[in-house]
Amino acid sequence: MISKKLEHAINEQINAELFSSYLYLSMAAYFSSVSLPGFASWMKIQAEEELSHAMKFFDYINERGGKVTLKDIEASQWQWNTPLEVFEHVYSHEQKVTGLINNLVDTALQEKDHATNNFLQWYVAEQVEEEASADEIVNKIKLMGDQGNALFMLDQELGKRAPAQPASSDEE
Repeated sequence: MISKKLEHAINEQINAELFSSYLYLSMAAYFSSVSLPGFASWMKIQAEEELSHAMKFFDYINERGGKVTLKDIEASQWQWNTPLEVFEHVYSHEQKVTGLINNLVDTALQEKDHATNNFLQWYVAEQVEEEASADEIVNKIKLMGDQGNALFMLDQELGKRAPAQPASSDEE
């Protein structure tokens, strides 16, 4: 059985993951509104991925005999000025999520809950990938400067992102 402290912390993380999904959908809407369909597609896939992260936490609480308690999802930003501003926001947001995951690991260790610590290691590795991906796109946009052709090419590249495959039970 999961401790009440960890149950509460993971419920908070579910809310954070759902917020992340909502935020990335907002970003997809922004990119659609400025005729960058590849960027929009990348963000939609990111939103789906964040929702799947929330569902993994949801299932984990239930598997451990806890109770999922869903809260309101905070409204997200919905306007940006440039693609660079959006991806700088993505990078900053992913750094914040990394901190939340690290805090969960710390709580699991304090509670001596080795099963939860093991479960969370997937998220620790995932956050390394999330930050690196966002940082790479930020750097590409900075390199492009104001070159419209380069932005068009990056839009094409980001539009090729394939949806993530659901994690198998072996990975949990």
